[in-house]
Amino acid sequence: MFLSWSAALLGICGAAAAVPPAGEIPSKINAFILSLPGLPPTQVRALTSTYSASSDVVGYMSGKPYSQNALTSLACFTAQFVLGNDSVGIPVSAQEADDNWSTAVWQIPSCAIIPNNEQDVSTAVKIISFLHVKFAIRSGGHSPSPGFSTIGQPGILIDMQKLNQIALSADHSTVTLGPGARWGDVYAALDQYDLGVIGGRLPNVGVGGLILGGGYFHFSAMYGLAADNVKNFELVLANGTVMNASVTENPDLYWALKGGGPNFGNRLMALRSNKSNARRNRHALRSQFCARSKHLVPAIFDAMTEWQENGAIDDTLGTVALIVGLETTEVGLLYAQPTYRPDSFTPFYGLAAGTVVIPPTNGTLAEVTTILGESQSQLTERHDYRAASSKIDAQLYKDVYNVWQQQASAVYNATGANQTFTIQPWPASLAAASKSRGGNAMGIPIGSFQAWTTLIDWTNAVQDEQVRAVSINTVNTWTSLAQKRGLYESFLFMNDCSREQNPLAGYGSANLAKLKSVAMKYDPTGFFQNLQNNGFLLSKA
Repeated sequence: MFLSWSAALLGICGAAAAVPPAGEIPSKINAFILSLPGLPPTQVRALTSTYSASSDVVGYMSGKPYSQNALTSLACFTAQFVLGNDSVGIPVSAQEADDNWSTAVWQIPSCAIIPNNEQDVSTAVKIISFLHVKFAIRSGGHSPSPGFSTIGQPGILIDMQKLNQIALSADHSTVTLGPGARWGDVYAALDQYDLGVIGGRLPNVGVGGLILGGGYFHFSAMYGLAADNVKNFELVLANGTVMNASVTENPDLYWALKGGGPNFGNRLMALRSNKSNARRNRHALRSQFCARSKHLVPAIFDAMTEWQENGAIDDTLGTVALIVGLETTEVGLLYAQPTYRPDSFTPFYGLAAGTVVIPPTNGTLAEVTTILGESQSQLTERHDYRAASSKIDAQLYKDVYNVWQQQASAVYNATGANQTFTIQPWPASLAAASKSRGGNAMGIPIGSFQAWTTLIDWTNAVQDEQVRAVSINTVNTWTSLAQKRGLYESFLFMNDCSREQNPLAGYGSANLAKLKSVAMKYDPTGFFQNLQNNGFLLSKA
């Protein structure tokens, strides 16, 4: 068993791993210090002396009372001693602590470790593991769920911001990405080569977190999810070992990392790069966005359903971004070739004219991503998501929307909170594309379905419960009506899930059991399950 930390200052080692005999404690301390890289003998002796003289270290290792704060402070000191002041912030600056998209998650950790390379990550993991202190990992900081990429005191934040490499292979077939890179920077770097990858749809989203949650993309119907396009993961395991996972090397871990969440290790990744179809024309994507008033929502849902059942099946080059707001609805038509008016979008051409947000444009992936990023709120606010899935049905869309519209409008009038109602198409070709690339851990339904999500923006923490109740009630409505009508899908897309949801359970019992088996194989001590602050963990599934 391993420590289950609480808010109490003292932890009792009865909840810890097997206690070594007292005579073994000095040798275990010495072995740990010697495993840290780059320390000359004088520093090894000094650090060993510090640990041996600590009543909290000895107390923890011998099953006696110890201070959780003291062990965390020692872990921070050790990391700074080994990695240097530039890589470990003590105390943590407000700028570093608040470098997260949602103010709802802001916390100040005991220290922040900012690795420069995988060896630094390995060192951080060894220190945290030896002293059994709580930690969180931040890739891009876009998760709106408290504690998923943040941690308070006592606790350590591992911030991957410097691991932001974007390295294109000599033959342009793959690009190696660090977990701290942002998708907007990735597309901009590849744009000059007329290349792209399957990744995130917004520029400020981090690479690492999106990949581990699957990564839905505009053209996933043709290429699968972002995770399906990873050729190799390089990651640091719970014991500090740096390891590769691919179809030929540790293939079980490779499978688990594709949508399996933050349960296995810290990672770099090599993705397949995709050459534009129009190789002599860098403006290889077709996009247009139009906004219409809310009284047209029923007609828009009819068009969406017709396209999902026909156009999306016959033509995998296109997708529809449908974002329903409180007063207006944006319909975005995106196509993977610079075609004038793709026939597959015919159901939308008959809708009443609206306000043109983005005129029909041929552009690059980088350009489209920048435009989409600029359309998002730039305010410093609290945010949340929530996910639900169902089979395709226009009447179900309308009925759930009516419930959402009434409640979301009432909350907006009371609090100013903005909310959206978004239908995301997952055609059958997506699951087939994932399977053709080796499959993933997510248990994606074989047939076509929709994955609903919402984006919620508000400012006042006092109103959290009132604001979030709308999305919770909406998901309950999706579930209730879909089950009654035989339209229910248990699958939940992890990247869109909120803190209380359990996407791993929706992967299916066989996949969940396999994920737990893989986790036990590569993390037998339960490092990521017991010491990681929060997240969609297997221990909670």
